[in-house]
Amino acid sequence: MMSMRKCPPFRRWYIYSHFLKGLTPYQIARQFTDEGIPTPGRLAKWSDTTVRNILSNERYKGDALLQKNYTVNFLTKEIKPNDGQIPQYYVKNSHPAIINEEVFDLVQQEIKQRLVSPNRYSGVDIFSGRIICGDCGAYFGRKKWHSTSKYSRFIYQCNYKFKGEKRCSTAHLYESDIKQMCVTAINKLLSGKNELTANFDMIKATLFDTTALEAEYERLNAELAVITEMIQKCVAENAHSIQNQDEYAQRYNGLVSRYEAARTRLADVDEQIQDKMNRKLVVEAFFDELRCQPGMIAEFDERLWLTLVESVTVYSAEDVRFRFKDGSIAAL
Repeated sequence: MMSMRKCPPFRRWYIYSHFLKGLTPYQIARQFTDEGIPTPGRLAKWSDTTVRNILSNERYKGDALLQKNYTVNFLTKEIKPNDGQIPQYYVKNSHPAIINEEVFDLVQQEIKQRLVSPNRYSGVDIFSGRIICGDCGAYFGRKKWHSTSKYSRFIYQCNYKFKGEKRCSTAHLYESDIKQMCVTAINKLLSGKNELTANFDMIKATLFDTTALEAEYERLNAELAVITEMIQKCVAENAHSIQNQDEYAQRYNGLVSRYEAARTRLADVDEQIQDKMNRKLVVEAFFDELRCQPGMIAEFDERLWLTLVESVTVYSAEDVRFRFKDGSIAAL
């Protein structure tokens, strides 16, 4: 009989860290089920929905959203999700956090990126959503050849190879070939590990510096406050004294245009700051993993594939390029 252990906080951290390393909710759920770790509801089998709920629950970063649900009927105790029927209240730092805020926000960004990806990010197998066609930009998918014969085997080919008027020129790849190429690419990366890590340590302060962006953010915030005050004063003067309405409209619309331009730029600067901070977390995790690797590998390692490789672009059977999470590329 499977032993039912409580899912400890470090396992919740595992969910977040391995999602950022490339695993899907489906893969994480399968691993937890195989290891005999119970769900928060004490069930033996994890679902990808349970993992997704943990990844998006603000309680793990110490915040709380109150009144997510509401009671429709107090006699029957019927409860429904609150879709705006009653007010909700967001409370920051309401309890000790399990996941730090930076990692939680990075996960939310990753969730959004996977959702808006022009290709489907699948969790059916470890190569799904990671191999890209160099011809059309679509993902490679897993296909089974000769499924009813003793010669059946899995291949990976562009999902749009036979769709549309133009056929993609990229060749299919066998799973065994992908794994061997991965070994070769990772060993290329490991051969220059010392130089890579030394260079990163020298430039990381400059690479992820947000000082100028933060200064601009503060300036724009101050500018918005001034413009807001000017708009309020403009409206108040028009309400309390007789003015030429054409001149008033011109002045008012000019202030509103300035406000919108500053607000748009502020949002852009804020996004750039977040992108740099998030990228820093990803690249630092990559180098932490790289430093821990003792030497060359002799066979395919699923963990290294997930933690080090960002994507693989296939231009032909002889031109395959591995892009690592630090931005470096190994061409095979």
